[in-house]
Amino acid sequence: MSKAPLMPMATAVWLVENTSLTFKQIANFCKLHEVEIQGIADGEVAKGIVGYNPIISGQLTVDEIDLSSKDENRPLNIVDKDVEIKNTDNKIKKYVPLSKRQDKPDSALWLLKNHSILKDSQIARLVGVTKNSVSSIRNKSYWNYNSLNAKDPVAMGLFTQKDLLNAIEKAERRLIREKKDKEKINIANKSVT
Repeated sequence: MSKAPLMPMATAVWLVENTSLTFKQIANFCKLHEVEIQGIADGEVAKGIVGYNPIISGQLTVDEIDLSSKDENRPLNIVDKDVEIKNTDNKIKKYVPLSKRQDKPDSALWLLKNHSILKDSQIARLVGVTKNSVSSIRNKSYWNYNSLNAKDPVAMGLFTQKDLLNAIEKAERRLIREKKDKEKINIANKSVT
């Protein structure tokens, strides 16, 4: 079954007012009854509904309307496009309210305890604190270390689970790369001796 256009009644109003399509073509396209389209044309149905232009919304093209206007037996075909949605949230820093800013060191401590493979710079970027703060928390020399309570930053909404998983994957790739580099150095040292 073919899809109906957005706002079918408003689309039908616009098509009746702005095209020479038959009532049957408009009815089939908008998934309405032909009598409703006749009522729209007579001004008895859809009073006060503003027409919705299906060309501007990308559901029809001018060529499609022209082809169907010339041939009464040709149905209107809705333009079916897959829209790609891009997420640009990762480039925009989210505002963190004052009440949650005190949770950042707690979150850094949680990450250090639960995901020790993360570098200080990764934790700093995720949580939104300085690298020096993360280093001092790791070394237990943070000015307020004794009053810190490890809290899950994802649960507190500082960043998403996806962000955390991406950081962990990156850290794991780094560890594998470092391990391979050490093996190459060991092999090189053994061949020299």
